[in-house]
Amino acid sequence: MSTELALDEATASLLERFHFDRAEFERLRGLLIAGKVGPEHNRIAGRVEPPAEHEIVKLRGGDAGENVGQYARWVELGSGALARGEVGCVVLAGGMATRFGGVVKAVVDALPGHTFLQLKLRQIAAAGRNAKRRVPVYLMTSFSTDAELRVLAENTRDEFVAVECFAQYISLRLTQDGELFRDAEGQVSPYAPGHGDLTFALRASGVLSRFMQAGGRYLCVSNVDNLAATLDPAVVGFHIASGAQITTEVVAKDPGDKGGAPGRVDGRIQVIEDFRFPRDFDQDSIRVFNANSFVMNAEAIDRDFPLEWFAVNKKVDDAPVVQFEHLVGQVTAFLPGAYLEVPRRGEEGRFLPVKDPPELQAREAEIRLVMQARGGL
Repeated sequence: MSTELALDEATASLLERFHFDRAEFERLRGLLIAGKVGPEHNRIAGRVEPPAEHEIVKLRGGDAGENVGQYARWVELGSGALARGEVGCVVLAGGMATRFGGVVKAVVDALPGHTFLQLKLRQIAAAGRNAKRRVPVYLMTSFSTDAELRVLAENTRDEFVAVECFAQYISLRLTQDGELFRDAEGQVSPYAPGHGDLTFALRASGVLSRFMQAGGRYLCVSNVDNLAATLDPAVVGFHIASGAQITTEVVAKDPGDKGGAPGRVDGRIQVIEDFRFPRDFDQDSIRVFNANSFVMNAEAIDRDFPLEWFAVNKKVDDAPVVQFEHLVGQVTAFLPGAYLEVPRRGEEGRFLPVKDPPELQAREAEIRLVMQARGGL
């Protein structure tokens, strides 16, 4: 295996700026060449079982509204934490800026005249205004989105949000035989290696320590393209009341849905990505899946997690490539967690991800409904 990376000066500088780990890259590359990573190696070898029904708590209770009292208590707890300045938001706005024609999704209009990021910040500001407290917002960028989002962060003017950027890491795509993938012009192909960078980048950037030093205790994490995952005191309050160190929001599956879901691995409940389930496991036996929205105790994530690197097959310019990625949901394997089932649709829905322009067009009415209800418009 050749370990020499023949890189132009601009690429070398880019890799250094976004914390490329050469030694880890070469280790993973060696595993790929040796045939020790790939789809079958990604699957869990231990015993996997569905979670017990009582382990999934509904935010709004059942049809009888049996947790109305609990809900009021959660709102009280969450509102108190917001008023004391203990709550911050992390907005995942990294990735590769490819699904909207090379435009950074955060600055695309989710509604006419209103970008994803504007709407996200406005509803966070609305929650801060209600609590009479400025909410710190941390945007996780990537090398593809960082420059544009930093300008927007610096120009955000709202007395109830304070926006700061921090960047996820970077790596290089490989061919299936472990060589550096190069495009038609002979250039290497950098990529952002997944949202699993979150806890590592929060620490390395100093964001996490500054948040805690300012009295921060809880971080609400969500994707920039899920405008329904708003800052809700009830969700924060549930997390506090549960005593968990990480709370994962889940939603009921629709027929045919695939995605990460809570399951028990050798007795311990955690989020399992769909490609990690054993082949003979019936994923439909788990009625909910992960919405990729979390509440995390800041102190609990101030550590290095032994997350696995997963080799993922992709295509770039119709050519097969291999990417190694970390998954943020795997943090749940290492922390005491809680699982909160939130409404999927409607005015109280919390799951409206938008991956591409057709999905945005299909969900415009729902986005408008949610934003009008929660202070985003």
